[in-house]
Amino acid sequence: MTDPHADKLLTAPDDLDPFARDLPDLGEALSRRLDADPENVERGLAQLVLTVIELLRQLMERQALRRVDAGGLDDETVERLGRTLMALEARMVELKEVFELDDADLNLDLGPLGRLL
Repeated sequence: MTDPHADKLLTAPDDLDPFARDLPDLGEALSRRLDADPENVERGLAQLVLTVIELLRQLMERQALRRVDAGGLDDETVERLGRTLMALEARMVELKEVFELDDADLNLDLGPLGRLL
């Protein structure tokens, strides 16, 4: 059996100098657009993740309050729910301290939609 791609050749221009001359400019342009400092990248990722977690935490808290107000939960469940939400909030405070973030950092501006939180 023969290789079906045997008759195909990859070719390159004879003179690659025009591309080589542009490499330093390309590197400089990319470095201006992308700040690849590991500390900033880590903090930015932490900010994004904690923002999503805070949004979900607030939604869960509101849903829990609705259920408590509706009266469909027994006292033990209400107590457990309260402890869980308090523990989650305490952990969020710890993580914000670790990454040197505050509540304002997690409240993203969504432009015409307003603030996230």
